[in-house]
Amino acid sequence: MSAYKPPHIPASQITPEHIYLKRRTLLAGLAAGATFAAAPGAFAAGEDLSQGDALKTVKGPIPAPADRKVTSYEDITHYNNFYEFGTGKEDPYRNSGEFQPYPWTFEIDGMVQKPQTVDIETLLTKFPLEDRTYRMRCVEAWSMVIPWVGIPLKSILDLAEPTGSAKYVAFQTVVRPDQMPGQRGFGQPMPWPYVEGLRLDEANHPLTIIAVGLYGKTLLNQSGAPMRLVVPWKYGFKGIKSIVKMTLTDKQPPNSWNLLQSNEYGFYANVNPDVPHPRWSQASERVIGEGGGFFGGERIPTLMFNGYGDEVASLYAGMDLKANY
Repeated sequence: MSAYKPPHIPASQITPEHIYLKRRTLLAGLAAGATFAAAPGAFAAGEDLSQGDALKTVKGPIPAPADRKVTSYEDITHYNNFYEFGTGKEDPYRNSGEFQPYPWTFEIDGMVQKPQTVDIETLLTKFPLEDRTYRMRCVEAWSMVIPWVGIPLKSILDLAEPTGSAKYVAFQTVVRPDQMPGQRGFGQPMPWPYVEGLRLDEANHPLTIIAVGLYGKTLLNQSGAPMRLVVPWKYGFKGIKSIVKMTLTDKQPPNSWNLLQSNEYGFYANVNPDVPHPRWSQASERVIGEGGGFFGGERIPTLMFNGYGDEVASLYAGMDLKANY
């Protein structure tokens, strides 16, 4: 008689040990009559992290710009640029199921007094989460209004105590070709890892956040899980996803699209309707999810700095914004 062989279970369906142990602890506490509640605007200590789970934040009505509706969760999570999963707009949704965003750590190094490796679960118990609804514009001339949940980037960088010599922040995304089909095989769209950068004053601006969720839920893989940069006055390619490293430096860091096509994509990427892309105008944008879904949305005029000029124009006083595109 042959020996019993257990059924094969794919690795992607096996609960990670750190999640199993936390859930066991939670169930034991509930059995003892313990009460678990999140502090106002904070992530609950010991809470499991899974993509798409509800964040334990105190939620009010989702604010929106006076002239625009908030884009639906369906549209936000099905129409994405994330070339690590493919170059089509729906490729990230279709191809990101094997990506594992938890557990997750990232480094803060370079010109800092306290270089460190930060665990995202520890990070989320340290800082209150903030609801930020931003108009977001892609360089391909389409836009969404997205209700992000995140942490000011400055708060995170301050953990490492940047030195007075630091002028920029360089970012790097994860490289996992076994989980990210766009990073393997022939015909890859760009060199990996994807890299980006900000001037330190841009990084420290109150509008700049590291998003960990949207619509009150943790980020889905296609949206940049578990953490991504959001800078609402810049084009979408600045919003590097699945970040594993932040480096403080005194030199302007490279950014992937500028390395790939410098005549089309500059370092600053500030939304400027007066500077056309070499292959199309930037004077108007197509609103995703309004009046025609992905392909037939209403076209509206593009606003300088994406409508955030009152808050950020002073960062660029005296600069030629056509030369520094």
